[in-house]
Amino acid sequence: MKILLTGATGYIGKRILPELVKKGHHVVCCVRDKSRFNPLESLKSSISVVEIDMLDVASLSKIPNDIDVAYYLVHSMSASDNYKNLEQRSAINFREALNSTNVKQVIYLSGIVNESVLSKHLLSRKTVEVELEKGKYALTCLRAGIIVGSGSASFEIMRDLVEKLPVMITPRWLLTKCQPIGISDVQTFLTKCLLNEKTYHRNFDIGSDDILTYKEMLLEFAKVRKLRRLILTVPVLTPRLSSYWLYFVTSTSYKLASSLVESMKVEVVCRDNEINQILGINPMSYREALLKAFERIENNDIISSWKDSYSSSEISMNISEFISVPEFGCYKDSRTRQVEDFKTSVDKIWSIGGDTGWYYGNVLWRIRGFLDKLFGGVGLRRGRTNKNHLSVGDSLDFWRVLYANKEEGRLLLFAEMKLPGDAWLEFKITDNKLVQTATFRPLGLAGRLYWFSVYPLHGLIFKGMIKKLSQKG
Repeated sequence: MKILLTGATGYIGKRILPELVKKGHHVVCCVRDKSRFNPLESLKSSISVVEIDMLDVASLSKIPNDIDVAYYLVHSMSASDNYKNLEQRSAINFREALNSTNVKQVIYLSGIVNESVLSKHLLSRKTVEVELEKGKYALTCLRAGIIVGSGSASFEIMRDLVEKLPVMITPRWLLTKCQPIGISDVQTFLTKCLLNEKTYHRNFDIGSDDILTYKEMLLEFAKVRKLRRLILTVPVLTPRLSSYWLYFVTSTSYKLASSLVESMKVEVVCRDNEINQILGINPMSYREALLKAFERIENNDIISSWKDSYSSSEISMNISEFISVPEFGCYKDSRTRQVEDFKTSVDKIWSIGGDTGWYYGNVLWRIRGFLDKLFGGVGLRRGRTNKNHLSVGDSLDFWRVLYANKEEGRLLLFAEMKLPGDAWLEFKITDNKLVQTATFRPLGLAGRLYWFSVYPLHGLIFKGMIKKLSQKG
């Protein structure tokens, strides 16, 4: 079977791609930027890649005519203030493009929308569903609430709250009810719907049997982590204050925090579990989903993370536009040092950031991350998805990976912190010498003043960092 997979670089798309290939399907992966798509070698013989933008009608002509099923996994909740109109336009363009193909079924993962008053985010999901329903194909819409899994936005936000705060003063929306579902069950529902005529032209709510308040979910999370936590709810936290509270305590961006706060005031509880009987699925409990997520984390086996999406930094970029580090009009701090052992130095570089830190001046790095948060940036809280592996497009603290070739010994990072300009950090080992280069392209006078004000600290930090990276011990 030939399957079109949109959102192939996203949290859900990365999860179901191996499952679809394992079942013997050929998957056409739709991506906006091929530079960010890094499938496993074992998958490459069973996939093809097309570069499309849902808002660019001309690019949608690249979709093959002979597809059987298409997955619509495109969301842009925090990419723009105008995301509702953008998502509607994307859905219309996609529908019209598919109407000229042989596709029999489209499967769309949406949110639970059973309340009469919906948040802007949930209303947008509903609008997309309405537009996709108008196609010549059969639409199957699966509506999920909170998705629990290693690397999911909901899981990571709860993890930040529970593990960092012994006592939480929280807004009233923590008493709102929801019906969570494990990520592996979401994958099962998505794959079992394939060409199942009982799911054609219908929408279904999917969830575990647990109906919990957000407060109960946090307390259960604490139990799993063997932590004692006290949660107090107060009526005085406005949506704006609640958004700032989430933004400063967790790794989420402010726009995403705002969207989440608005949605968390709406109950997301399943109407029924009919789809469970149709597909023969018995979803795991919330606790089981948590345990499974932590098992993956402990085994360093996180397939995808929401932090690697551009929504985690509120930027939209094509990596190809930044991979060539500019020379003209830039300030550079370049240092060279002989490495004692190539493999050791490469392994250190590939483990940089996250829990490992930056090898020198970690306190200063944390202060820089805190200041970035104060000015609306991402800070250091995103960490990294995998402790030892880096791929193009991954987030790495307040950097984005632009190029990563371990055999070549070269890693190129682009700064996503708040800066009056653009910044790159490159590590490259050539002839057994490590060349470490920080490049800054200033924006106006503010950019130039910024570079010279931090230059003394850069001299201290970068000197210590290259020394540690080049040593064998």
